[in-house]
Amino acid sequence: MTSKQSIQFLATVASGIESLVKKEVSQRGYDVQVDNGKVFFKGNLSTIPEMNLWLRFADRLKIVMGEFTTSSFEELFEACYALEWEKWLPVDANFPVSGKSIQSKLYSVPDCQAIVKKAIVKRLQDVYHRRGFLPESGALYPIEVAIRKDKVQLTIDTSGSSLFKRGYRIAKGDAPLKENMAAALVGFTNWHKDKPFADPFCGSGTIPIEAALMGLNIAPGLNRSFNSQDWLFLPKDLWDKEIEDAENSIDYDSELLIEASDIDHRMIEVAKANAEEAGVADHIHFKQCQIKDFTSKEKNGILVTNPPYGGRLLDEEKVHLIYQDMGQALKPLDTWSKYILTSDLSFETYYGQKATKRRKLYNGAIRTDLFQYWAKRKN
Repeated sequence: MTSKQSIQFLATVASGIESLVKKEVSQRGYDVQVDNGKVFFKGNLSTIPEMNLWLRFADRLKIVMGEFTTSSFEELFEACYALEWEKWLPVDANFPVSGKSIQSKLYSVPDCQAIVKKAIVKRLQDVYHRRGFLPESGALYPIEVAIRKDKVQLTIDTSGSSLFKRGYRIAKGDAPLKENMAAALVGFTNWHKDKPFADPFCGSGTIPIEAALMGLNIAPGLNRSFNSQDWLFLPKDLWDKEIEDAENSIDYDSELLIEASDIDHRMIEVAKANAEEAGVADHIHFKQCQIKDFTSKEKNGILVTNPPYGGRLLDEEKVHLIYQDMGQALKPLDTWSKYILTSDLSFETYYGQKATKRRKLYNGAIRTDLFQYWAKRKN
């Protein structure tokens, strides 16, 4: 594998967030194709460290090894064996195979995994002139066989742990929001670093921390490691260069107006600790405050929050009272745009105002709606 050779990449993403991933990949100079939960683009070896460091909204960055249609295990084996796995996998590669199959003739996932594993082993044995078992004692190269309507896609995961795991969350609350989902909530707004920003239900601080990372142009992957950092075919100097470039791009001189509050003083301490670990504690003002006392002297701000909802932290009656308090407290902030994520589809009734726009998203397996209230237009 040469440094300039073209590679097909796949960024996996939660449903409803594809547009944000498309935008961030495009802004880095790549041509993008989008499918449901998938963003495809071509790059080279340096793309692996670059995009693992910079993808804010995606779940994983994968290399697409091959795509083909098959209806038998024999065809699956032959097509898999024909791929040039040795370009990526050294003789001691540790390559577990996971799988999924939807509406396909090859519906047995364990059998599909076994066939793919067998084909790769045979390919590597032949290429490396090895007999017997391969050691699999080296770096990790997770492989997935995904079959949908008889179309097979084989990928290698470059990320390891999901990209939402930034590395700064040293403590969390009872129902934490994934970091990439929190970033997406900010990404759906028109907030930029010169505008006030607030989260009155900050919990462990994920939303304001993600906003601060954006405002300071901090790459979300700088505080963690990735599978592919141990890959033999990926030169270490590529990682070193991308990390150095990311560190040099940080704008610590920006003065951010980010406020984060919560009714629970213990969560404020948790949020502060996480912000400190993320390197943004000096750019977020934390305070204990219940929603009915929330206010701001700032104008033209952006409020993004994930309040409690029934079945998540509190019973529905208590939640609806919180929504009523929220509606009354936020009503005077008519120059602010507000973005509120909840699974309670009756939110508008208790909040007391119909949303300008609603966006369906999934917080893990939970269906949620992002209720968007846009600021009044200036005359």
